[in-house]
Amino acid sequence: MSVVIPDDILQASGLSEEELLQEIVLMLFEKKRISIGKASNLLGMNLIQFQHLIASRDIHIHYDIEDLKADVATLKRLKRL
Repeated sequence: MSVVIPDDILQASGLSEEELLQEIVLMLFEKKRISIGKASNLLGMNLIQFQHLIASRDIHIHYDIEDLKADVATLKRLKRL
């Protein structure tokens, strides 16, 4: 699916096309609608570059207690903990 944003909206935003795309992707990531991998891919960045971008915006990576428990279980299963 493609989304067409009228030129007058782009001009009103005062952003370039790339900046507007970045804002949309960051908003979707912050609202937990897309993953960090998908977000970095949409912006043509590697994961480290995207992490620097979200850090500069004070946006936190989605990592909750359930993620931690899953990581600990994986480490135990791999006998690394």
